Amino acid sequence: MTPLDFPLVLRATHFLNLLFLSLLVRSGLEIMSAHPKLYWNDACTPGTEWLRFTRKQLPEHELWTSRDEEESFSSWIALPGHKNLGLGRHWHFLADAGWMLTGLVYVIMLFVTPEWRRLVPTSWSIVPGAWQALSSYLSLHLVVTPGQYNPLEQLAYFSVVFLLSPLAIATGLAMSPSLAARFPWYIRLFRGRQAARSIHFLCLCAVLAFSVVHLAMVIAHGEISEMGLIVLGDIQHVHGALGLLVGLAGLAGVVVIHVVATWYSLRYPRLVQRRTQAITAPLRRALFEHGRSVQQYSSTEISPYFRVNGRPPAGDAYAAMARTDFTSFVLDVNGLVEHPLRLTLAELRRWPKRTQITKHCCIQGWSAVASWGGVSLGDIVQRCRPLAAARYVVFYALDDKSTSEPDPAGPGAFYGTINIALASHPQTILAYEMNDLPLPVPHGAPLRVRVETQLGFTMVKYVHRIEFVHDYRHIGAGQGGWREDHQYYSQEAGI
Repeated sequence: MTPLDFPLVLRATHFLNLLFLSLLVRSGLEIMSAHPKLYWNDACTPGTEWLRFTRKQLPEHELWTSRDEEESFSSWIALPGHKNLGLGRHWHFLADAGWMLTGLVYVIMLFVTPEWRRLVPTSWSIVPGAWQALSSYLSLHLVVTPGQYNPLEQLAYFSVVFLLSPLAIATGLAMSPSLAARFPWYIRLFRGRQAARSIHFLCLCAVLAFSVVHLAMVIAHGEISEMGLIVLGDIQHVHGALGLLVGLAGLAGVVVIHVVATWYSLRYPRLVQRRTQAITAPLRRALFEHGRSVQQYSSTEISPYFRVNGRPPAGDAYAAMARTDFTSFVLDVNGLVEHPLRLTLAELRRWPKRTQITKHCCIQGWSAVASWGGVSLGDIVQRCRPLAAARYVVFYALDDKSTSEPDPAGPGAFYGTINIALASHPQTILAYEMNDLPLPVPHGAPLRVRVETQLGFTMVKYVHRIEFVHDYRHIGAGQGGWREDHQYYSQEAGI
């Protein structure tokens, strides 16, 4: 390999890195649009954000929900744009898998070939050398080091590969409720989930800044020869114009992929949901579905404000129950069980009570800590004795989205599904208290689910029936929950 030769695997991973990073940026912006505010505190108290991408002013004296904070980003910048959080997450996780696989191949090949010598600093002299190179660039003088990176380039590339990229991965994992619940020490490394989210965003900004400067340097050093070197390898044996044409064709291919991905997502959202989940769901289940929550927050960490997501059920029947403190409420437990149950709220309160102070992680991005009291779902499982065929637990809500929401994403009563293993976790409960008071109506009275290793949308509020089933494909649109059916979320909610 000559000093100017770039091996094929390096050139291939360079292209794939561009593709997956650009998909990550656009899908990340779609995720950001669901809660376009950044914090350094996990309480996410309104007004404490350090950065916001919305001009919305929320009402002070009437009920508003976290959905009212959502923005609609254009498809020109977000994938797919227009309030499609579920699809944005599917694309983000797919691009994540592709980007990390590309990075793994790149790092392995970097160290099994002499290429690592060009990228990895071996002497502290690189620091003053990088400063000299930066001074030259700031004075509008190019730094030319034929056959190798100059010290500033070497330091920048090394930092992106071995510092910035691992930090982006680490902070992304810190936003997983499953990992945060199983390993609370991990998110403390970043001073909380919201600090990790903010750092993750700053990593995005750093990647974009690097890309702009990188492109500027390519142009400044002679775009035709540099493009030929990047695309075709040894510039001594290829024609510069050919390299430019091949490089531009590759860039055009990336643009076409983005256009097609956006168009298909908006035109055929169910197809995109199914195809992306087929690739990412097994990996997500393997990494984030197992393990139990061991959260033990203190009462001093309870958030001063806890957002509401979703409006209470409309109609006279629910209002009448609320006026009498739900004394007429009955919870039905049936399906594939030996002993169906009908339980009043008073009866549930006589069962052994489970209390826990845990962190709620909303799929939109905000979080909050609260104390919850209620009945262990494991106790209900023991009493109703599910049959061997039962694999999932379905929670049906009193909340009909067609009437409770001013702009519903779809029709019908809300429901959600978890697998039966999650139902038996110690911190999976049916809560009837919040912060030592009866569960408030906006937060799901009389009963709501708490599954502390999952995102908030799985924790169904206003629960009035529990059904044990073998499969959920015959319920609703067959995706495992109302938001999965109508907003294309994934049934796996550990991240």
